[in-house]
Amino acid sequence: MPKNKKRNAPHRGGSGGGCGSGAAAATATAATAGGQHRSIQPFSDEDASIETMSHCSGYSDPSSFAEDGPEVLDEEGTQEDLEYKLRGLIDLALDKSAKTRQAALEGIKNALASKMLYEFILERRMTLTDTIERCLKKGKSDEQRAAAVLASVLCVQLGPGIESEEILKTLGPILKKIICDGTAGIQARQTCATCFGVCSFIATDDITELYSTLDCLENIFTKSCLKEKDTNGVCSTPYTALHISSLLSWTLLLTICPISEGKKRLEMHFHKLPSLLSCDDVNMRIAAGESLALLFELAREMESDFFYEDIESLTQMLRALATDGNKHRAKVDKRKQRSVFRDVLRAVEEQDFPTETVKFGPERMYIDTWVKKHTYDTFKEILGSGMQYHLQSNEFLRNVFELGPPVMLDAAMLKTMKISRFERHLYNSAAFKARTKARSKCRDKRADVGEFF
Repeated sequence: MPKNKKRNAPHRGGSGGGCGSGAAAATATAATAGGQHRSIQPFSDEDASIETMSHCSGYSDPSSFAEDGPEVLDEEGTQEDLEYKLRGLIDLALDKSAKTRQAALEGIKNALASKMLYEFILERRMTLTDTIERCLKKGKSDEQRAAAVLASVLCVQLGPGIESEEILKTLGPILKKIICDGTAGIQARQTCATCFGVCSFIATDDITELYSTLDCLENIFTKSCLKEKDTNGVCSTPYTALHISSLLSWTLLLTICPISEGKKRLEMHFHKLPSLLSCDDVNMRIAAGESLALLFELAREMESDFFYEDIESLTQMLRALATDGNKHRAKVDKRKQRSVFRDVLRAVEEQDFPTETVKFGPERMYIDTWVKKHTYDTFKEILGSGMQYHLQSNEFLRNVFELGPPVMLDAAMLKTMKISRFERHLYNSAAFKARTKARSKCRDKRADVGEFF
């Protein structure tokens, strides 16, 4: 991973005037199952009729995009079918029912996470941005979450450039307002913090906007750090999940900061993060530990002779977490925590990182730094099962992870690489039976004894 991601990011010039189809009107039409058209009423939170929900389910079942992923979309004729469904979902995202709108947003997101649809999106970018803006402003918590995730996947599809910059310019202030709004739902604020970080990572071209975003996120997660005076440690609150998302987004954006600004912010917050290691929420402890490992990595890249003054106290705390045996904590939490903090301790003491391998298609990617790991984990959270497909096809992500241009595969090679679900099921069943028989022979010693009688 380069020291300064911004300098190695793709060219941020625009791709031309991809203006899209314009803002969606207050009244739109959606195709019904019988091929007729019906009028969609202006945006409101009234409940939908049974008829409306039946139309929506045909377009917006998330499993239709999420379960099979890009495999289904590769088959002949499905590109047109997918675009037809997406056009219907875009119309339904303006429906009068909150449930219908949310399902439509999730359906669009799942499709965009599973397939590269750059040209399709470019033509409808303004309509989609308009729709997301309305849902963020007028929707409730679940709808706001779906809209925020769709905004981030939209930026992932478009990559850096004028189009993504305009999306962030429109939606960024709204996302920031929700994050800082104490009356908004916690889950909506948490999701908006993650998606705001991703959109800013992709689209921020103005350095002052990047600093403003970092300030916003710092103001959120440092509210947990301020409790370090408590000798009993930091107690988790209903806002802990929001603080975790803000911390992780802040850490992501720190990786693309200019060196001078990075040093400044490290000096401001390095001494605050260790207090989060005493939080009684395991996810906060892990987020703080991984963030510290990444900050140490950045600091050592900025200064070869970097020295942390309170290193002995910090390593003692990390070693305690890496060998934690407290009985009042769940076994699953302790196992997960010990695994993470063994790696964090090695990073702080030995400047070491255990290399991980990610396979996608015929390619492999080696994750060998904390910066690369954090970036991968963040985009995987947004794209889900579509992450492997985007690593193969998305030029922006391939640039971020230094994978080079997409590898072109011919149809014959793709066919040999793909295995149907039924074939996978048969193979797994046969392997399971063979493994069970082999283990049974080794475990049942009575079989050998019985031969003597």
